[in-house]
Amino acid sequence: MVKKQYGNKFIGAHVSAAGGVDQAPLRAREIGANAFALFTKNQRQWVAKPLEASTISAFKANCKMLGYSSDQILPHDSYLINLGAPEEEKLEKSRAAFIDEMERCQQLGLTLLNFHPGSHLKKISEDECLAKIAESINLAHQAVPDVIAVIENTAGQGTNLGWRFEHLAQIIEQVEDKSRVGVCLDTCHTFAAGYDLTSFDACEVTFAEFDRVVGMQYLRAMHINDSKIALGGKVDRHDALGKGAIGWDCFEYISKDPRFDGIPLILETIEPDLWSQEINQMRQFHLQALAEIAE
Repeated sequence: MVKKQYGNKFIGAHVSAAGGVDQAPLRAREIGANAFALFTKNQRQWVAKPLEASTISAFKANCKMLGYSSDQILPHDSYLINLGAPEEEKLEKSRAAFIDEMERCQQLGLTLLNFHPGSHLKKISEDECLAKIAESINLAHQAVPDVIAVIENTAGQGTNLGWRFEHLAQIIEQVEDKSRVGVCLDTCHTFAAGYDLTSFDACEVTFAEFDRVVGMQYLRAMHINDSKIALGGKVDRHDALGKGAIGWDCFEYISKDPRFDGIPLILETIEPDLWSQEINQMRQFHLQALAEIAE
């Protein structure tokens, strides 16, 4: 079982669900992952046909066979959804699509749903947009039980909100059921937004700031990506680990720090052929930390 073999450091990648979501756990196993992310429908379409009962059963059976529990799996919603949309028609369409995404997660026995918070499109204020996002989460919670809304921080590109830790805190503050809201920190987005991650000391400062503003208790997942863009560049361009402007120190820090245990650490790096190597390198850092503790 992947969980027993590698302990509680859940490292994986966003794998393809081509041919059916039941194929995703098999693809995760192929790269030696003990966590994975997936889309439960086409991420660039508003509507998808419902999940078939046979696909749901096969997904659950494959996860059970390979030892993937719901806390190791991070579904991602459609890129089209904007839960802070200023236009009422687009907002209603986004909310309906988000609720559908939550329902699909619940059908698959999944408890996390990762999503980008939303954009004001220069038509409403930041505060209004953040309030709409929180209201959208509340409506989804009322419609679908159990599933946790996991807000992904952004790089600050365009009019996207969620790039400052304060944005995340403001959304969470307005969510009624705080046990069902969390954050997914993307290392590339965090760095592009202006939070330094290039050394152990820089990571200490950045994660202390996150803890102060948002609270580490809300961290439910991470996207593990290097960045093609310099610190504070406000552009979302992922790179392979160690090949970008962040460098290996950040990923060693995350691998060794127990605060990042028990949550999905998901690669979205740009060279899938390297995923096995990247997972293994992070796992080696983790094992080094365990060995140092045992000494």
